[in-house]
Amino acid sequence: MSDSAITIALSGPSGEPVNWARTLNSHGLTTLAPLFRRVEEASIEVTLAVGDGARTVVLAPAPGDRDRDGAKSTDPPTLIATVEGRKPCAQHRSQITQTLRHMLCLDEDLSDFYGQIADDPQLAWARSGAGRLMRSPTVFEDVIKTLCTTNCAWSGTVRMVDAIVAELGAAAPGDGSKESKVGPQRRAFPSPAVMAKAPESFYRDIARAGYRGPYMRSIAEMVATGALDLEALAAASPDTLSDDELRARLEELPGVGPYASAHIMLLIGRRSFLVLDSWTRPTYARIAGRKASDKAIARRFSRYGDSAGLAFWLYVTQDWEDDGPLDKRR
Repeated sequence: MSDSAITIALSGPSGEPVNWARTLNSHGLTTLAPLFRRVEEASIEVTLAVGDGARTVVLAPAPGDRDRDGAKSTDPPTLIATVEGRKPCAQHRSQITQTLRHMLCLDEDLSDFYGQIADDPQLAWARSGAGRLMRSPTVFEDVIKTLCTTNCAWSGTVRMVDAIVAELGAAAPGDGSKESKVGPQRRAFPSPAVMAKAPESFYRDIARAGYRGPYMRSIAEMVATGALDLEALAAASPDTLSDDELRARLEELPGVGPYASAHIMLLIGRRSFLVLDSWTRPTYARIAGRKASDKAIARRFSRYGDSAGLAFWLYVTQDWEDDGPLDKRR
């Protein structure tokens, strides 16, 4: 194994399983830059902000572990994260490991949720390791990407995010080829300070973000100046900041409405609100065999309490169990 490789056990705090393919397929934002999926290898390449620069990391499941007798190992499966380029120093290696664990939600305990869905025929399948929604290294990045999904086709979302990463993101060390120096590949998502400094013309003419441009700059400036601490909001416990209070705080942000706030909360591990939009509503109707009001949909999942939003998301994405493409999925 390379000196630049990091091994991560794919299991939750209570030993619950983590399905790598399903985590990779958990929602459409996992296909946006700077995360690039290579389907044929069940692996992804992600470029992370590390120290004052960026590093590109390739994540892939380890080959099936077997014990000395040739039997399948009882240990949890592992993920191998290989840092490209020079060997990272101890500090950067630790930072990369912590970031990857955060992105994979490995510190979130889903064992109680798995117990709740055991007798639900349309959700019990998730007990094999689904339910961890891969997130970005920062809440700021997920907020900006969520804004890029509002009121537009998926192609528009991809265009905006690609432009933001390609033009503003820090570049990781490349291999010297022309391809490594252009486009969003091998670039980290830009910091709030960098996005705040980008002129309005960038958002208007290059990212073509439309009405979202001023919202993005405003949020970036608030975070960069310390007027807004999204990471602290996400880290607050429900005892100190309830789901309703957190949602209200998020909806104070420019451009963040009920859909966006529910989506952001789901990614940070607050799972009580349902992500109801132009894709999830008809998808629910297709699976259920009939249309339903938002109130009726909410009643269907109310038994799951603080995890109602996660239960709903797994319900509408139940046919994503395979390793299929996610190009147009949110």
